[in-house]
Amino acid sequence: MFILISERMQKQIDFIVAIDQLKEITRQNIVIGSKRNENDAEHSWHLAVMAMLLSEYAAEKDLDVLRVIKMVLIHDLVEIDAGDTYCYDEKGYEDKDEREQKAADRLFNFLPADQAKEMMELWREFEEMKTPEAKFAASLDRFQPLLLNFNTGGFTWKRPEATSEKVFKRNDVAKENAPEIYAYAKAIIEDSIKRGILKE
Repeated sequence: MFILISERMQKQIDFIVAIDQLKEITRQNIVIGSKRNENDAEHSWHLAVMAMLLSEYAAEKDLDVLRVIKMVLIHDLVEIDAGDTYCYDEKGYEDKDEREQKAADRLFNFLPADQAKEMMELWREFEEMKTPEAKFAASLDRFQPLLLNFNTGGFTWKRPEATSEKVFKRNDVAKENAPEIYAYAKAIIEDSIKRGILKE
């Protein structure tokens, strides 16, 4: 079946079809209660729900929650081309920015120019972590894998690169931007060390 649509709508549909590949990008964590790896689409959805529910714990009381939700929904789209880089993989981080920028240039430019610009700006804002919304989104992006690890016996923490010091450092962004979430994260990390599922 062929339906005549505007060039603008065709570009939007092309983008929607292209980003379906996010469901194929597996992450390091496994799904709670399962042995299968979480994919990027599931991770992004989880963060969007967390943003809705936990925004009251943001340090910034005038937080633009919709902007946070948009950021977390699109922040990993670049991994369709760039792949998922394990957060403690120092070698993988050497060219991560370059790989992801190239992916952003390709993917977001499926869209009409105004929407491509908005997507690129949201993605850059998330990456730069300068606005209250980006800092809160980043806090959630680090807290979610912490919850998965805690509830899967430290699945990815069993890799040699993961240590409590690195996990604490990764979650530092929440200290000032979501202090109650940080307090919860800190308690999880300390309990995980005691339980032997996270190395000191």
